[in-house]
Amino acid sequence: MENLKITFFGTDVFSTIVLGELEKLGILPDEVVCAPDRPKGRGLIMTPPPAKVWAENRDVKVKQPEKLDDTFASDSNLFLVASYGKIIPQSVLDIPKHGTLNVHPSLLPKWRGASPIESQILNDDRDVGVTIMLVDAKMDHGPILDQEFVDVPYWPMKGSELRDLLAHIGGELLARVIPSWVDENLDTQEQEHELATFTKKINKEDALINLEDDAYQNLLKIRAYDVWPRAYFMDKNGKRVIVTEAEVEDDKLVLKRVIPEGKKEMDFKGF
Repeated sequence: MENLKITFFGTDVFSTIVLGELEKLGILPDEVVCAPDRPKGRGLIMTPPPAKVWAENRDVKVKQPEKLDDTFASDSNLFLVASYGKIIPQSVLDIPKHGTLNVHPSLLPKWRGASPIESQILNDDRDVGVTIMLVDAKMDHGPILDQEFVDVPYWPMKGSELRDLLAHIGGELLARVIPSWVDENLDTQEQEHELATFTKKINKEDALINLEDDAYQNLLKIRAYDVWPRAYFMDKNGKRVIVTEAEVEDDKLVLKRVIPEGKKEMDFKGF
């Protein structure tokens, strides 16, 4: 561990929570690789990703390549990945002596791909957990180093709450795994690839709900998409109404809080 140099690939809030758990246990990366700054909000102000802010607050070097390719260079001997948001090519994965470890917020081989947290909620899969895996060339395909099942406080959870819960547990699990992995005292386990399930990239249109549809399925969508793209329905004037809070009572969807297009959040009764 004394000679260990770490490059951390991550971009969003999930990444910063994982980084925080590593920091608590004395593991600080030598550099953070994240997505470039992007325009955000109505004013389209250039905004740094959360992982960049986290790193700069600790004087950790930051890299923001638009694309990872053969020109990427690093003298680190271990790469860590948590919600980076970009495909890491094999030429980059081959750089570190100790390989590339990934924190994935599902019990692999279930829910591989871009939206494991939302997909678990949407599919009412209550067997949630995190996986630490060795990254290979295929999506979430590599051998497993460790897994942890997670008891959730209630169900269905909001996507943001499940994200934070799994990030905390995943970061702590990764911190425990690293020393054993580097010292070559940890065996890997091949995934049962025939049991794999896959997720897709989420689009804004996926969050549209029909209030006449099954109440519980609508609730799952509202909870899963609570950060983005946020579940919505169209009112009688063809305007978007975002649903921020709802419950199922007596098999009926009861809307509690909404954001009508062009207005602030309000009680549904007031709307």
